[in-house]
Amino acid sequence: MTKLVFIEPTGNRHEITATDGQSVMQAATAQGVVGIDAECGGSCMCATCHCLVIDALNSLPEMQSDEADTLEFTAEDMKENSRLTCQVTVTPELDGIVFQVIGR
Repeated sequence: MTKLVFIEPTGNRHEITATDGQSVMQAATAQGVVGIDAECGGSCMCATCHCLVIDALNSLPEMQSDEADTLEFTAEDMKENSRLTCQVTVTPELDGIVFQVIGR
């Protein structure tokens, strides 16, 4: 199990454990992280799972073009450390990573 940390829009820190191989979005929604709506169900279309990676950005694989396009055209306030959690797969290398939930 891999530990993931989310800072919810309210400022609440929510630590969860995730199963390797699932998406960060799946883990977050299953464990009640506030602000990750996942309206498209993980299809990389809505950006309602948009987060900022606060710590361990280098632990993530490179962003693919479909994720970059969705963030550019859909997400509000896209930043260099923006990621769609539906496009990030949980791996042991992510243990302890911190995400700031953007929310809508």
